[in-house]
Amino acid sequence: MSLGFSGRLTRATLNSPLTPLALLAAIAVGLLALVSIPREEEPQISVPMVDIMVRADGLSAPDAAELVARPLEAIVHSISDVDHVYTQVDDDQVMVTARFRVGTNPDEAIVRVHERIRANLDRIPVGIPEPTIVGRGINDVPSVVLTLTPRPGAAARWNDQALYELADRLRTEINKVDNVGLTFIVGGRPQEIRIEPDPVRLDRQGVSLGALVQAVRAANRTFPAGSVRADNQAVDVIAGHTLTTPSEVGLITVPSVLGQPVLVRDVANVIQAPREDSARVWRYARLSGGWSDSPAVTLAVAKRRGANAVVVSRDVLARVNALRGVLIPADVEVAVTRDYGATANDKANELLMHLGLATVSIVVLIGFAIGWREAGVTAIVIPTTILLTLFASNLMGYTINRVSLFALIFSIGILVDDAIVMIENIARHWAMNDGRSPSDAVVDAVAEVGNPTVVATLTVVAALLPMLFVSGLMGPYMAPIPVNASAAM
Repeated sequence: MSLGFSGRLTRATLNSPLTPLALLAAIAVGLLALVSIPREEEPQISVPMVDIMVRADGLSAPDAAELVARPLEAIVHSISDVDHVYTQVDDDQVMVTARFRVGTNPDEAIVRVHERIRANLDRIPVGIPEPTIVGRGINDVPSVVLTLTPRPGAAARWNDQALYELADRLRTEINKVDNVGLTFIVGGRPQEIRIEPDPVRLDRQGVSLGALVQAVRAANRTFPAGSVRADNQAVDVIAGHTLTTPSEVGLITVPSVLGQPVLVRDVANVIQAPREDSARVWRYARLSGGWSDSPAVTLAVAKRRGANAVVVSRDVLARVNALRGVLIPADVEVAVTRDYGATANDKANELLMHLGLATVSIVVLIGFAIGWREAGVTAIVIPTTILLTLFASNLMGYTINRVSLFALIFSIGILVDDAIVMIENIARHWAMNDGRSPSDAVVDAVAEVGNPTVVATLTVVAALLPMLFVSGLMGPYMAPIPVNASAAM
């Protein structure tokens, strides 16, 4: 009987001392991958978007669209891998958004836009400041959202301004956690110095609104003015002053057409107060006597690209718990209104549990149908194969999510089918009792059905691989199925 590839491979590994070592190594690297591989609810699809924001002071929306938006659209359209360009125009401002093709590297997309804009600044009208370029992507979506609100009975001591200041300090501490990316605060009103011009006093003092704005803008800045060396010392000289109090702002001198010195406080009210916002955040809670509302501030925390959402969420919440009673007062409640790491971990664990139940069910079925010795072999081979597949998936940059785990559950059917064919044929050869040793019987049994089984498995792999070439958003979403299923089989 010709052994073929399967028979020769079986003969080489059947009695080799390296076989159990390879099995243990496969289990070890698989367990490491199971612990370290990032867990997500869905595959992360990279669709980079770049916002190009331009200030167009003094231009109405139609003029800004014609003079600023159209040249920018033409520049952005010329960048490679740009799929769509969106434009939003308002009075005094323009925003052009470039959406790149799926899978484009976000950092490269930002660099391309920046370089192309810089190379074509001459096409933007004179007097328009340089655009601000901001990248957007899937990693900007918060993984953890914390809502700060006063506890019942403490609302009088905690307004939205105080909550904002507390959230800002908490944000500084959370930024120290490893792999924390973008963080931002929603709600609350920070303190600001506000200048409220009085038209009557402006007219009486002969001061224009533009002169007032220019005077305040020029006064509120500092810049280096060189250094002074004397007595074996060097002192850096800073010109200007950064305004920090309303009284300092009120003492700024404003030019007047009447030729007399005029201060800001003579033509405007200068106050320090919470920022005036058109949007507010409130939290409603059910109490015994009905519903209660209290001011709230939300702190959103995103993870860095490639970081494990489960680990980042756990570390952030651990940091918050450590700050209770130290930075976070006892009368302020910090509610976790979104924990992407916990939900992703729960769903991944649920699918892994179903994967284990499927394996146990198959082992029990083989045990009753063929024999418990054969079932024991299956109980070792299938988990080892799944762990090795997770290791290969981690090396290729994939994560544990519902699509990748579906691929593993799907591949169990083929894995078990191949294992049953092999084990049943080995059991049949052993039952012949024709004088062959058990080792020879195993080699002959595998050689008899091994090659057709391998060819049948490769046929299934060949049917799955074309899914890798699906374009658009569905391509990277469905990619874990052919990759993980093919690797497993």
